Amino acid sequence: MKDDEFKFLGKPMDSVSIYYGVLLVIWGAVISWISGSESFTSWIPAFIGFPIFLCGCLARLNPNRTKFFMHFSVLFGFIAFLGGVDFLRGLTSELGPFSNLYAGSSKLMLLLSGGLFCYLCIKSFRFARRKKNEAGLN
Repeated sequence: MKDDEFKFLGKPMDSVSIYYGVLLVIWGAVISWISGSESFTSWIPAFIGFPIFLCGCLARLNPNRTKFFMHFSVLFGFIAFLGGVDFLRGLTSELGPFSNLYAGSSKLMLLLSGGLFCYLCIKSFRFARRKKNEAGLN
């Protein structure tokens, strides 16, 4: 781990991706189990989280390809965010966004966590670009 890389809570972004991916997989499994859902849709957070986890692991294993894998990771983070945007549609319905507590909770979690993850990835990319430019000027 380099001292000159972007960190969130003291962790580099490949680690953040691993943790976030695991969180999404666990969330999908727990929500599916608690709700007793047999629907494919209750597993959506897990299906989004696994590629994020995998990209974080591959970035850590292949430091020369970190940029490549982290760009794919943020793509899936953006998909999580977009999936969560459906929560906002529930705000306009008569029953509200939590008419189905488990689905509403998952959508809100995807909206907030996907947005935060994308924000952190963008900050990390900008940090790396700035460091690269500073190195080129010296």
